[in-house]
Amino acid sequence: MNENTILIPGFDRPVSRVALGTWAIGGWMWGGPDDDNAVRTIHRALDEGVDLIDTAPVYGFGHSEEVVGRALAEKPHRARIATKLALDWNDDHQPFRNSSPARIRKEVEDSLRRLRVETIDLEQVHWPDPNTPIDETARELQKLHKEGKIRALGVSNYSPEQMDIFREVAPLASVQSPYNLFEREIEKDVLPYAKTHKLVTLAYGPLCRGLLTGKMTADKTFPESDLRSGDPKFQKEHFKDYLTAVDELKTIADRHGKSLMVLAIRWVLDQGPTIALWGARKPEQIDGVADVFGWQLTDQDRKDIDAILERHVPTPISPAFMAPPARKS
Repeated sequence: MNENTILIPGFDRPVSRVALGTWAIGGWMWGGPDDDNAVRTIHRALDEGVDLIDTAPVYGFGHSEEVVGRALAEKPHRARIATKLALDWNDDHQPFRNSSPARIRKEVEDSLRRLRVETIDLEQVHWPDPNTPIDETARELQKLHKEGKIRALGVSNYSPEQMDIFREVAPLASVQSPYNLFEREIEKDVLPYAKTHKLVTLAYGPLCRGLLTGKMTADKTFPESDLRSGDPKFQKEHFKDYLTAVDELKTIADRHGKSLMVLAIRWVLDQGPTIALWGARKPEQIDGVADVFGWQLTDQDRKDIDAILERHVPTPISPAFMAPPARKS
């Protein structure tokens, strides 16, 4: 194992610290699917050494998992698959939380079929369900683990208190949370908890839904079908402040001869036992993965980054807008 890889408890070998995020590949909330391009994107990621693919049933309501399964079936690989469960949806494709034991077992079986595998490497509870006791959820997952259908268990969007309850019943390998230069709430609790309990943190949204690519301009707009249309960061009154910060962050990246996107991913990896989920839906969006490795930010870089954020985004907007509702009891 080197600094480019990390061992998730329960895995038989380390995986790359950059994983491919496939929410956009599912099409839902990202303007619709483009399957052929998506398959090429996954193949390109494999060629670049990315050997952890993160997906979920709710990403396109099964479609992302199907595309991942197709892509991995078409190309020899050593990739590990992380997926999720506990989000249900109605006939109008409106998601809601459901981590009942019956739902969990159905989702695992459906994911195995769509992904074309016999074992899910990392199964994560997507969101806590307030209408299902956490220990019930953990107990059903532990059964599926013992049946050989799941290699390792993780949670997503859980608090330390919720993880404590889960860990009383079943072992936890990882926690997945929103984490990037602009969204740092987990530094108060989840990240220290993960370090203390030797969990790997999967950071989703490390490019803050495109803000940290450095390619957006103030006149950029988003259709209602795009997740960002409902993100307060992308509304005019806040968007300009974030873009001003982005412009100054580029100067830090320039010091190292790197792109802002690479800087943002490197920053996440420098925070501890973390994996950054690099979201992409086109092959060219994989460009830059190799540039993430072989260097680190300096203490001065970190101080300058924090000063930029304090000047332009002193009160950062939470990613809480993404939280799906609870199911009706």
